[in-house]
Amino acid sequence: MVAKCRVWRYILNCMKRYLPFLIILIVLIAGLGVAATLWKRSTPATNSNAPFAGNAPPNGPNAPTPIAGDNGAGLTKPAPKPGVFVVVEEYGDYQCPPCGQLYPELKQIEKEYGSQVQIVFHHFPLMKIHKNALLAAHAAEGARNQNKFWEMHDLLYRNQKEWSEQSDPRPIFENYAKQLSLNLDAFDRDLVSNVIDQKISADIQRGTSQGVTGTPTVFLDSRLLKYESTNLDGLRRGINLLLERKPGS
Repeated sequence: MVAKCRVWRYILNCMKRYLPFLIILIVLIAGLGVAATLWKRSTPATNSNAPFAGNAPPNGPNAPTPIAGDNGAGLTKPAPKPGVFVVVEEYGDYQCPPCGQLYPELKQIEKEYGSQVQIVFHHFPLMKIHKNALLAAHAAEGARNQNKFWEMHDLLYRNQKEWSEQSDPRPIFENYAKQLSLNLDAFDRDLVSNVIDQKISADIQRGTSQGVTGTPTVFLDSRLLKYESTNLDGLRRGINLLLERKPGS
C-alpha cells in the first residue's frame, strides 16, 4: 500500500512538473488546427480535374494579355476583334499523330465557341523523330504567303497518313497546292526558303522559352493546358473556366 502511494505521489509530482508544457503543447496543436481551417477557407478550392498545369488562371488586371496577330510564324484565326474571347494557342507538328488526333477536336471547339475563341498555331516540328515535319511546315508557310495558310493546314492534318511516311512528300504537297490554286513556282521556292526556316525557328524558340518540349502543347490565355487535358473535354473545361472569369462575360 505504501509502495502504491509512493507511485501515485511520483506520478502527481511529474504531472505538476510537466503540466505547463502539456498545456502549451495542447494550445499549439489547437492553434495549428484553427489556422489550417482558416487557410482552407481562404484558399480557393482546387479541383483534381482542373485542366491547367500549375495554379488557377489569374483574373483581373494581372491576367495575361491575349495574343492577337502573328507571333513568329504563328497565325491567328479568326481576325482579332473586340469582345470576350479565349486565345487557344497550339504548338504543333504536322507529322505528329497526337496532333492529328487533336486537329478535329480543335475544329469542333472552333465550331462550338465561334467568336469566343481565337485559334493561334505555332510550328514546333520534332525533326529528330518526324522526318517530314519541317517540309510540311514549309508547305503551310508557302500557302500562307499566298493567303491560304489555314486551308493548307487543314489538308496537312486531314491527310496526315497519306504523306507522313513518304520518302519524299513534295509531290503530294504540290498536289495540295494545286487543289488550293496556288502559284506552284512560288510554292516550290518556299519549300526550300531560308526566310521560312527563320520563321519556323522563331516559333520553336518561342515555344522552348515557354517550356514546350513536345506536341501537341496547348495554352489557353497563356495558361498551359495539362497534357492529359489536351482533348475536347479538357479544352471545353478550360475555356469555360476562363470565360467565367472574364469581366463582362
